[in-house]
Amino acid sequence: MSGGVLLQSVLSGLSIGAIYGLVAMGFTLVWSLTRVLALAHGDVVVASALVAVLVVVGRTPVAIAPDWGRSLALVVVALVVGVALSLAVYAVAVRPFLDRSRRSEDVLGWVAGGVTAGLVVRTALGLALPAAAYAVPDPLHLDGLTSTGSVSLPGGGSVGVRVFPVLGVALAIALATGWFVRASRAGRAMRAVADDVDAATLCGVPVERTVVLAFVLAGLLAAVAGLLDAPGRSVAVDSGVVLGLAGAAAALLGRLGSPSGAVAGGLVLGVAQQLVAGWPRLGASWAPLVPLAALVVVLAVRPDGLRTGRPVVAE
Repeated sequence: MSGGVLLQSVLSGLSIGAIYGLVAMGFTLVWSLTRVLALAHGDVVVASALVAVLVVVGRTPVAIAPDWGRSLALVVVALVVGVALSLAVYAVAVRPFLDRSRRSEDVLGWVAGGVTAGLVVRTALGLALPAAAYAVPDPLHLDGLTSTGSVSLPGGGSVGVRVFPVLGVALAIALATGWFVRASRAGRAMRAVADDVDAATLCGVPVERTVVLAFVLAGLLAAVAGLLDAPGRSVAVDSGVVLGLAGAAAALLGRLGSPSGAVAGGLVLGVAQQLVAGWPRLGASWAPLVPLAALVVVLAVRPDGLRTGRPVVAE
């Protein structure tokens, strides 16, 4: 692999990995407060983008960038849909299996509930958007930052211009979320519930409201991830399955329960995936296997990882 191709793979991987990091942060926030792995989270990411397109553009979305009015509408609708779906998953597939402390006591229940919720989301999207895949318009107009839509790199490589703003926006959102959890009053309540539910209750922390806030934040992160990821590729209604597994793998790589670790895990995973795609003897067809392989390896090496994940703390 030449130096130019290597640099191209690393930059593209960091951009993809930052999106994985946002998805992983959603997993981490939910896990820390409920000890539930939100298995439908990847479907929420894809659904937030596709439903926004369905509402604003219609059933035949195209890759042409919309005007600024529709762009704003796409962003707002995606954020609303992400939060609404995340809360719906909590109400239907998670909350019934939590004990009084709002922690999971029925693993089989929330696993079945999460899988079913994801299947319902995908089925509904399939009925509303029957095509095999869609080219989603970019509401942020990132490809228009240069006339060619790409940037030349030293060594002869090149990347799409959207790689840099996607990386910057994703990391900025991740940092803002980390600051919120670390410094805000609501974030302190989330950390208290994650550390000790009984003590938080005795101190007057509204546990139910705090858990709901975690799902709201997870939904917002899912929507942002969808808005950043979907315009850069062809999106199918079942694309959320692999994206969700990649987010879960990133969260586990970064020690499940750590927001900053989730982002770091996503960056590592994204770079590894793009290095595999750029390797001459492997190629792009092998790239989707990297997150799945990482998930299998992490669970094999740390089979108790879902029980020992560190809760959300100030980092």
